[in-house]
Amino acid sequence: MRFLKVLSISILMCLVFSGSISAEISSKKENFDWRPVMDAIMMVESRDNAKAKNGQFVGILQISPILVRECNNILRGRGSKKRYSLSDRFDANKSREMFVIIQSFHNPLNSVERAIRLWNGGLAYTVRSTQRYFERVMNHLH
Repeated sequence: MRFLKVLSISILMCLVFSGSISAEISSKKENFDWRPVMDAIMMVESRDNAKAKNGQFVGILQISPILVRECNNILRGRGSKKRYSLSDRFDANKSREMFVIIQSFHNPLNSVERAIRLWNGGLAYTVRSTQRYFERVMNHLH
């Protein structure tokens, strides 16, 4: 009986502790300022031109239809009613929102390096294939 009581207390403490860690990580995600990184990426991608087009990539952050779909899937998984359309890629504010959604989901530790490489090479990026892009963005970031 004593064992069950100790086990119950241990489980309860783990739940409370993990909840506080989860809240702390969530708070850090929401408070992270991606603006400098986005500004640097925008200079590399489109020279800050919201009307820029390069094949299927458009807008200030050169967003593809696949990325719009991924943002909508992430939002759907979070129970949000908000959705993005392909034309939203030309809207600078909505493009920035999509960037933050992608980073919050696929880069929960807010790594600037991962953010840059992920934006260029997608989820399966390699350091080697994204190195030149990473250096170009970092030149604009500093």
